[in-house]
Amino acid sequence: MLELDNVSKSFWTGSQRKVILEGASLRVTRGRSIGILAPNGTGKTTLIRMMAGLEKPDAGDIRRNCRVSFPLGFMGGVVKKISAMENARYIARLYGLDPDYVESFCRWLCDLGEYFDQPLGTYSQGMKARFTFSLMLALDFDLYLIDEGMPSSTDVGFNRRAGDILQDRLRTTTIVIVSHQPKTLAKFAREAAVMLNGQLRHFDSLDEAKQLYDYETQT
Repeated sequence: MLELDNVSKSFWTGSQRKVILEGASLRVTRGRSIGILAPNGTGKTTLIRMMAGLEKPDAGDIRRNCRVSFPLGFMGGVVKKISAMENARYIARLYGLDPDYVESFCRWLCDLGEYFDQPLGTYSQGMKARFTFSLMLALDFDLYLIDEGMPSSTDVGFNRRAGDILQDRLRTTTIVIVSHQPKTLAKFAREAAVMLNGQLRHFDSLDEAKQLYDYETQT
């Protein structure tokens, strides 16, 4: 359903070449959510953006045979000059969904009150995160992409509501989540991969992945 085939990605920092992936392959199959362990600064966000199609690999192929979400917290698909209400209805039409439903769902989940009818440019970072997460959950995807590095909300009520919905979606959808903390992955995935030194090593269990991750990052 989502496959990375011999994918390479790197950046030139001005003094050296930073390798994100070097000939890495990974297959995510329907119904088998996966967590990816990676230390901070190794390119977790870049990996998620490539999976979503927002960035291209330098080499190799990324095949998507399903409806893949934009990354949790991604603001590139919304317009800051218009309100959350207008954004929700616009995005709904792009995906062929009922604008009334998407607006109502986001308005309820965000719980932003009168701010929902004000331009996104007036929002705090936390408010933006609540809206984009709500928008992602309002849309119908086969695979959801979650980057731990994306902005998160400090609103306890929102986190509880959104978390319950996301857990319920696990029954019918697949999740790919990247994080530097194994306990974060444990909430969503049974199997995992480790992203280190440009490689993606897949394991059948999170415990196996954690053993390699702890050994490589603590020695």
